[in-house]
Amino acid sequence: MTWLRKAKEGLKAQQRRRELPDGLWSKCEECGEILYHKELERNLWTCGKCQFHFRISARTYIKILLDEGSFQERFSEVVSTDPLRFRDARRYVDRIKKARESTGLTEAVLCGDGTIEGHPLVAAIMDFDFLGGSLASAAGERIARSILQAIESRHPLVILSSSGGARMFEGILSLMQMAKTNALLARLSDAGVPYISILTHPTTGGVTASYASVGDVILAEPKALIGFAGPRVIKQTIRQELPEGFQRSEFLLQKGMLDRIVHRSEMRKTLAWLLRFFAAAERLPHPPRRRAGESLARFRAASGPIPSPVGHAPTAAPSPVPERGTSPAAAPEPESSPPSPAGAKPSTE
Repeated sequence: MTWLRKAKEGLKAQQRRRELPDGLWSKCEECGEILYHKELERNLWTCGKCQFHFRISARTYIKILLDEGSFQERFSEVVSTDPLRFRDARRYVDRIKKARESTGLTEAVLCGDGTIEGHPLVAAIMDFDFLGGSLASAAGERIARSILQAIESRHPLVILSSSGGARMFEGILSLMQMAKTNALLARLSDAGVPYISILTHPTTGGVTASYASVGDVILAEPKALIGFAGPRVIKQTIRQELPEGFQRSEFLLQKGMLDRIVHRSEMRKTLAWLLRFFAAAERLPHPPRRRAGESLARFRAASGPIPSPVGHAPTAAPSPVPERGTSPAAAPEPESSPPSPAGAKPSTE
């Protein structure tokens, strides 16, 4: 009889699944802490527990560092092409198109001018999300034009680097940007215009080997990976254990390659202090600055024989050993310098 049988049914608790919108939480890559996005944004995208600096976009850096509404983008018309018609798993033009759609940028560097606490500057901010922040022909041209703009306006130049190196989809054309930008930075130095370089995580490859490492002041964010080749490649090449913290900003500061490590929350204040310092130095009287290219002429002019110290006879060059059966030639007498007029002071030139 079915009414004497008790159906064996387990207790079914109603399961309520909480559906949270995406993008509310992030996990710290350093300590594993779960961070609320709004709190993370208030901390300028740094972990409140271990101070790990998350990688952020170029436009976010603009909002953090520059005065609100002061940034004016320049050179956006300079964009990458496909000079080599490169293709591996995908075509290079398809990679560029996808990077533009995902980042909203047209190239891996965002250039323009703005102010920090009212002090004008020329800025070039790299974005790692655009093909790894790689240095291509268009990116190099944008940085080159920014340098020329800084020379013309005499406003300090600030370049924030976040890159995996040269973009090898363009081959040697990308490598040429290293020499191109450094040559223009030499002109910037000859003109007496300050250049501040900021290194963020990561800054590697040809960018580290060129303009990122030649600033008048070089700053870096904490625990940023900075180097040419990666630690794994170096370890496999030299077959030795690397020091702890190798190629991190703290390690490079100990070795003298950086001037200061600055927390992201203090970066704007640090830049403002440096800009005030350079602005005050610009108002001081200066001797006429040498023109670009004059350094090489001075080097060539000074590359003659080293003069002898005062009061010591010049050391004669060793005479060649005479061959057997021949007599050594008589050394010519040194020409006497013409006597100076009475009372004339020796020239110091």
